[in-house]
Amino acid sequence: MSTTAITDRVPSRRRPAWRSSGALAMGVATLWLSIIVLIPLAAVVVRSTDGGFDTFWNAVTSRQSLAALRFTVLVSLLTAAINAAFGTLIAWVLVRDRFAGKRLVNALIDLPFALPTIVAGLTLLALYGPRSPIGVDFAYTQGAVLLALLFVTLPFVIRAVQPVLIELDREMEQAALSLGANNRTIFRRIVLPNLVPAILSGAGLAFARAVGEFGSIVLISGNIPFDTQVSSVYIFKQIESDNPVGAAAVATVLLFVSVLVLVGIRGLGRWGARHDR
Repeated sequence: MSTTAITDRVPSRRRPAWRSSGALAMGVATLWLSIIVLIPLAAVVVRSTDGGFDTFWNAVTSRQSLAALRFTVLVSLLTAAINAAFGTLIAWVLVRDRFAGKRLVNALIDLPFALPTIVAGLTLLALYGPRSPIGVDFAYTQGAVLLALLFVTLPFVIRAVQPVLIELDREMEQAALSLGANNRTIFRRIVLPNLVPAILSGAGLAFARAVGEFGSIVLISGNIPFDTQVSSVYIFKQIESDNPVGAAAVATVLLFVSVLVLVGIRGLGRWGARHDR
């Protein structure tokens, strides 16, 4: 038998087509992510250090900058906590209860995602501003900032908890009920432990969104330094004042906070997966 015949019978070791296409898709995805996200973020970080570390430090530790950062973090934490409680309650009602208009309410939950945030701010200002048709005026206060953030972050916890509630095995609840446990005990000992990872994940996303929110706040907050000014509006004012390095420095701090939150959410997801197993 000739060498050529033997060679023809030996199957060629070609790389699977799916591996080649997978590598190409990974390259395209990485390139697109770099162009859209990584390179712009890197440019902001580099711009924040144009004047050296001293300039960066002075920009982020000035009284007005610290006040804006402090208020932003505190109001975002409060927003996340309120969303964790009421978002879970709304998700529970949408999944476990039956009532007229349920589909409409479920559709309205996603309205903050579709509505431009500046329109949300204008709507809140018209309803709760100086010319309020219902006689309630608390525009240009810290409560107004909290209300705007609650509006734009409404869906996060609800949409994170809903699928978990839908997939939750109700046989354990029925077994506990047959053994004499009341509804409060069943929720606290059986339902809530399964919802905690989803609640924390949704609250983390709400916090990250609140930290960087601008459109819904810029009108209703009044941008009062040391009172209602949030970091995103402070950054905008620094750009208007021809101080892009200072604006980039504060933006870098917000970026660092957001990265920490996202890393925390990823850790919670892994913990939730281990909990499910």
